[in-house]
Amino acid sequence: MEEQSNRDLDRDTAMADDDQSGRCLDLTSFQLHDLGDIELPESLIELDLTANRLSKLDPRIGLLSHLKKLSLRQNLFDDQGVEAISNWNEISGLQELVLRDNKLTKIPDVSIFKSLLVFDVSFNEIPSLSGLSKVSTTLKELYVSKNEVTKIEELEHLQSLQILELGSNRLRVMENLQTFTNLQELWLGRNRIKAVNLCGLTCIRKLSLQSNRLTSMAGLQDCVALEELYLSHNGIAKMEGLSKLANLRVLDVSSNKLTSIDDIENLTRLEDLWLNDNQIASLEGIDLALSGSREKLTTIYLERNPCATSPSYSVILKEIFPNLEQIDSDILM
Repeated sequence: MEEQSNRDLDRDTAMADDDQSGRCLDLTSFQLHDLGDIELPESLIELDLTANRLSKLDPRIGLLSHLKKLSLRQNLFDDQGVEAISNWNEISGLQELVLRDNKLTKIPDVSIFKSLLVFDVSFNEIPSLSGLSKVSTTLKELYVSKNEVTKIEELEHLQSLQILELGSNRLRVMENLQTFTNLQELWLGRNRIKAVNLCGLTCIRKLSLQSNRLTSMAGLQDCVALEELYLSHNGIAKMEGLSKLANLRVLDVSSNKLTSIDDIENLTRLEDLWLNDNQIASLEGIDLALSGSREKLTTIYLERNPCATSPSYSVILKEIFPNLEQIDSDILM
C-alpha cells in the first residue's frame, strides 16, 4: 500500500510539473482523506481536488497567493469544514470557487474574494440564498442547482452576472431578477414555477423552465434575444408569444398539452424543434406553421403525437423540410 501511495504521489508531482511548470495541480479521483503527503507548490494557479474524501481544508491552501481556481467538488465538506476559507487573505484573488456536491447547509462566507467570477454550490443541502449578498459584484457565473432553495433573494447587487443556475430547487415565483441586465443564461428547470416573469429582462439568450407548473407561455414575448428556449414537461396548452423571438434557434416544448403548432411561422433561424409527447393530431398545415424555418430546420421531434402514427409521417416531413438531418431519434443519411 505504501508503494502504491508513493507511486500516486509521484504521479501527482509529475502532473503538476508537466502542467504549466507546476502552476496547475489536478488530484481528481485520488480518494484522498487529507493532503498531508501532497506537495502544494507556492506557484499554483489552479488546484483541482474533485472526487476525493476530504472533509477539512488543508491550511496550506490558504497560503497559495497566486491561486485563481479552486475546486473542492464532490467531497465531504460540511459548513464547518469550509469555514476557514473566509479568513484566507493570501488567496483573496481567487476567481473560481467550486464547492459543488458536498454537505453544505448554508452559503459559505466568500466576501474575502473581491475578484470572484465563478461560484458553484450546487448539489448540497442549502435551503436559502442568504449570504449571497456578501458575494463580490464581479461575479459572472452562479450555480446553486439541486438544493432546497425556496426564494430568489440577495442577488440584486450581482449586476455583472451572465449565468444563473437555480434548477432543481423549490422555487415557486420568478422574482428579483430586474437588475440582471447582463444575464445571458437563466436555468430554472425542475422547480414549482407557475408563471413566467422575467422582470423586464430582454438580453436572455438561453432560458430553461423545464419541469415546472406552467400552463401558459405568456411573458416571453419581450425576450427578443432568446436563442434557446426549454419549456418541456409543463402543462402548456397553446404556443403563443413566440412570433417576435426572431433569434430563436432551439425550441423545446415537448411533453406538454399542445394540440397544434402556432405562432412560429416567422422564426427564420429555428434549427431544432422538439414537439414530441403532445397531442398534435395531424401534419396538415405544418408547412405553413413552419414556413419561416423551412430551409433552416435540421432537427424535429414529433414522436408520441397522434400525427406521428401515419405510415408516411417521415416522408412528408422530408419533403417539406429539405435540410432535415434528424426526425425523432432517426439520423437521416
